[in-house]
Amino acid sequence: MTIRKAGRPQQNSEVRELLIQHARDLFVVLPYDKVSTRLVAERAGVNIAMIRYYFGNKAGLFETMLRETLHPMQLQMQKLVQDANHKNFLDLMRTYYKEMVKIPKFPRLIAQVMNMPPSETQRELMEKVFLDVTKPAQDVIFDKLIAGGVLKKGLDPQLCRVSYISLMVFPFIAPPPLLVLHGIELNEDFLNRLIEHNIKLMTEGFINAEPTINNQGFE
Repeated sequence: MTIRKAGRPQQNSEVRELLIQHARDLFVVLPYDKVSTRLVAERAGVNIAMIRYYFGNKAGLFETMLRETLHPMQLQMQKLVQDANHKNFLDLMRTYYKEMVKIPKFPRLIAQVMNMPPSETQRELMEKVFLDVTKPAQDVIFDKLIAGGVLKKGLDPQLCRVSYISLMVFPFIAPPPLLVLHGIELNEDFLNRLIEHNIKLMTEGFINAEPTINNQGFE
């Protein structure tokens, strides 16, 4: 629930969501300096003052957009930290695919921003969000997975993390012409099949077999 300051007009909560949605649509296709608050407000069909009201400025809008987009993955990571089992581990990848199929250009935005100089505003904001959202869980998840018998013993947790992340993000950050060359279209059907394929690869490689794994797709 949004807590508003005294004296502020009551606004429809849909306005905030519209601004985040249209900001996301613009930030993934345009450079940061080309996305103005006026443009976002125009696309959302609301008064530009609503951006100041909800987010303060463009930087606040960009940061909120990142947090809102990553929130489903954050919740799943928290589940995995609390209970490092096979289901929660694989559901993290499923959750990621389920969310990213809606905005397939978002992972590429992350890659582009993280290649910028550290002084760039969007790089600073993204690192801030990542430190808050993902870093605390990443530091313990793979150690817990090994301790819980989900990952095979004798493996380097850091290298397992790299393999897992690579399988998860590659389709989204691969150059589009490369995907076209291989006849790949990032849609729900393809990603459902890819998830199950990746699970088989991981089970053969670094995950201990777990007989209750079912084909769950995005459910």
